[in-house]
Amino acid sequence: MEPERRKPEDPAPDGTEPVVFVVDDDLSVRNAIASLIGSVGTRVETFATVPEFLSLDRTDAPACLVLDVRLPGVSGLDLQRELSGRGDPIPVIFITGHGDVPMTVQAMKAGAIEFLTKPFRDQTLLDAIHRRHRARPGGAAAAGEPEAAARALRFADPARA
Repeated sequence: MEPERRKPEDPAPDGTEPVVFVVDDDLSVRNAIASLIGSVGTRVETFATVPEFLSLDRTDAPACLVLDVRLPGVSGLDLQRELSGRGDPIPVIFITGHGDVPMTVQAMKAGAIEFLTKPFRDQTLLDAIHRRHRARPGGAAAAGEPEAAARALRFADPARA
């Protein structure tokens, strides 16, 4: 049974609630990650394919992407390149059961904030998600945007919400 969570068509009322997007073709992995992220009170949306994720009309809410490297059709590394080419600064956390050093280096050089090999510790993923605000190019604090900085802080520490 799929965990309860807000669906893409049911956005936060003000459009600023932090969200974690998960793209993985394995339903059990998507469900497990959604359950983990939801358990700490963070909004999560899951997708089985890259085209499904790309069809989403995203808001400016603080976000990060947990992305499987190996996906049918378009790989996670291909999606990372496409997002970068579009100027989309969404932080990417890669997960894979088939990683190697060259793949990890490629992902990190392209701007990934973490590269986790399955199985990974739950806390390791949560820590990477909560660090994600530091990885945003021209991040809120650097740009001097108090509201965006406050959202990032709430994302990093839900107790401050």
